Amino acid sequence: MKLEQLSIFLENRSGRLAEITGVLAQAGINIRALSLADTADFGILRLVVNQTARAVQVLRESGFTVATNEMVALEVPDRPGGLWAILKALEAARINVEYMYAFVHKATENAIVIFRFDEPDKAAVVLREAGVRVLTGEEVYAL
Repeated sequence: MKLEQLSIFLENRSGRLAEITGVLAQAGINIRALSLADTADFGILRLVVNQTARAVQVLRESGFTVATNEMVALEVPDRPGGLWAILKALEAARINVEYMYAFVHKATENAIVIFRFDEPDKAAVVLREAGVRVLTGEEVYAL
């Protein structure tokens, strides 16, 4: 079930995002999903990559502040109400969604949604019991 995400803190200035993606590209690391949030002074780039440990290493060596977080990736039916059904199961179990982001994988008819929960292990159990396919990190890294 474990899926690791990188959180990279960066100054909100021109070219900084290009520096990060360049470091990863030069190391042969593929970005599988990303989310970027910013404020006036800094941003948080959240990434799922195919080589987490290597990405942490090369980014830190390049002077970036990097943290890792445990995430849960789900296959969500790509149709009206697909996400709602999942969120209802989480609400019934009183599990908080801290944040999430999604992408569509071309090989399936489902979207992949990556969640940060306050209780990731409990969330995975609740979702499996509700018939939701919880992906492993290896499955997401290989997409």
